[in-house]
Amino acid sequence: MDSGNKFRARCGYLAVGIVVFLIELIIALYVHDHIIRPYIGDMLVVVPVYCFVRVFLPGGIKRLPLYVFLFAACVEVLQFFRLVEILGLEGNAAARIILGSVFDWKDIACYGAGCLLIQIFEIRRRAL
Repeated sequence: MDSGNKFRARCGYLAVGIVVFLIELIIALYVHDHIIRPYIGDMLVVVPVYCFVRVFLPGGIKRLPLYVFLFAACVEVLQFFRLVEILGLEGNAAARIILGSVFDWKDIACYGAGCLLIQIFEIRRRAL
């Protein structure tokens, strides 16, 4: 990948990451339902993480969607152990949103679904 293509790839991943992050923010602040916020929101949360890594590594890393999934699952497991409380951040709304405060197996399944969609997207993009 030449430097011009790397720059375009980085800009593309940055743009997608920012847009999906803003969508996530809107969902977190304004959507209070039983489908979009808990499921679609959790599927989308892995996209900005993936895009952030791709901004710095535009050529990619083999199995990056898997690594993003493992990272997200680790954050979810830390919720099981009440990391926010251990760190004394339960009064900090931003920490509760970013780190989460309630463990749920369904969240891990949603992260997996989101990473699977990322992998499918990348395979199809490379095929073009």
